[in-house]
Amino acid sequence: MLQYARDDGRLAQCYLETMQKTLIILGLVLLAAGLLWPVIAKLGLGRLPGDIIIRRDGFSFYFPLTTMIIVSIVLTLIFRFWGK
Repeated sequence: MLQYARDDGRLAQCYLETMQKTLIILGLVLLAAGLLWPVIAKLGLGRLPGDIIIRRDGFSFYFPLTTMIIVSIVLTLIFRFWGK
């Protein structure tokens, strides 16, 4: 943090602007996912083979392993092509 203080705050200001942009984009992505959830649910995401579902009396546990892997691959490809 001492490097930021010696830099007259320019580096800290750049960091704050980057953080603000990142949080705004993350918020917009979450908003879009929430609004598009009915469409996403019709695609079958969340109920794929490999997703772990444990149901007991008064308890259920759901871990969407396959769905998370597919979403991760798609997002990786999007960011890799978008970044170039």
